[in-house]
Amino acid sequence: MWCSLLAVVARDFPPPLHFTRSHHHSQETVPAYQQCNVVSTMAEQEPTPEQLAALAAANEETDSAVNYKPPAQKSLQEIQELDKDDESLRKYKEALLGSTAVVADPTAPNVQVTRMTLVCEAAPQPLVLDLQGDLEGFRKNPFVLKEGVEYRIKINFKVNKEIVSGLKYIQQSFRKGVKVDKSDYMVGSYGPRPNEEYEFLTTLEESPRGMLARGTYNIKSKFTDDDKHDHLSWEWSLTIKKEWKD
Repeated sequence: MWCSLLAVVARDFPPPLHFTRSHHHSQETVPAYQQCNVVSTMAEQEPTPEQLAALAAANEETDSAVNYKPPAQKSLQEIQELDKDDESLRKYKEALLGSTAVVADPTAPNVQVTRMTLVCEAAPQPLVLDLQGDLEGFRKNPFVLKEGVEYRIKINFKVNKEIVSGLKYIQQSFRKGVKVDKSDYMVGSYGPRPNEEYEFLTTLEESPRGMLARGTYNIKSKFTDDDKHDHLSWEWSLTIKKEWKD
């Protein structure tokens, strides 16, 4: 996101910008804006609507058809009844499901997303969103992230009743109403453990540097799965600043 934005702006404001990228992991596709260091001596400027439109065009998604069909969903009882005499399968099911019987609140959803954290060692205070309360105020109170610091996003969640397969975390970023990035993270498959939380960490990312990258971004997040269940959707804001506190 950040590299594309700054490349569009650089056409109109010489001298040219120079970008460097650093890939920390190969597990996931890390958005370009989270890997881009910008060196610039230009005065701080807001991208124009024309530049944002050009950025949106450059980032327009081309959805390709993937011939993948998730396996048919089996209930927890069906899985527990499978091949009881197979010792290796028994150990696998125990690792996935635990060795004790699952007792969950029958009124609770199968998947509960409890909180999101920006994990950043350099942050002066915890950056945590409680996702079990009021979700409406998150956009009005943005996280502040200093430019050039490394961070991860951590999602805490519970699985209460049945095995859930192909969990995904999807994140779309907008600036001034224009979508500038979309990131998909594969979370995996999990068995029910209503009395404890799972956690998922994204790959290590670096906030961008540079005057043009600073500003507020509105982010739409979704926790979903292979069956396209919307377990939770929420919106929040992130402000990139030169320092933690201006």
